[in-house]
Amino acid sequence: MTPFIGHKAFARRYLLRCATALTLASLSLVGCDAPSSGGNAAVFKGIDITGAEYARSLSLTDQNGQARTLVDFKGKVTVVFFGFTQCPDVCPTTMAELAQVKAALGKDGDRVQGVFVTVDPDRDTADVLKTYMSGFDPSFVALRGTPEQIAATAKEFKVFYAKVPGKTEGSYSVDHTAGSYVFDAQGKVRLFIRYGSGAEALAADLKTLLAMG
Repeated sequence: MTPFIGHKAFARRYLLRCATALTLASLSLVGCDAPSSGGNAAVFKGIDITGAEYARSLSLTDQNGQARTLVDFKGKVTVVFFGFTQCPDVCPTTMAELAQVKAALGKDGDRVQGVFVTVDPDRDTADVLKTYMSGFDPSFVALRGTPEQIAATAKEFKVFYAKVPGKTEGSYSVDHTAGSYVFDAQGKVRLFIRYGSGAEALAADLKTLLAMG
């Protein structure tokens, strides 16, 4: 039995629950004015970390075996999330929410890139990550590396993670930072989105960054 059936079912249920709300949110966003060019700072729903001296680089391998860096995603508004495929709630909720927001943005969604970085490289092989991403959006990229590479990347992003022993011998879960980093189309980190902020807030922030070009 594949361990991903539950995650795909979770994603489908989540998408159905929030589809109506996000459609209404996207319709309201269509009428929003783009940020002015008069020098006024954009107002975001998430935490504005523009100019942060962290989350500036990563160098890992995607689910297709291709080496990836942040430069590869320039030209798109990119959302980076650290998690693991056997996560029961936070990770599938975050990825399903991002997939639904991307879809709700219509053609603008083509300029949104989801990036999932595993903090469990021992279990999250390339094939596992490929199957996991297919349950959310085929355009999403999943990244992995050696334990040392993951540790270095997490440190660069100020992301915490730690194994937690499970109820049976050899089993474990992973505690980790539950939030996403958002990069603008120039590849600069702009926002930190706390888990639970909601799809409507995320859609508004992505719309603002997309309008900024």
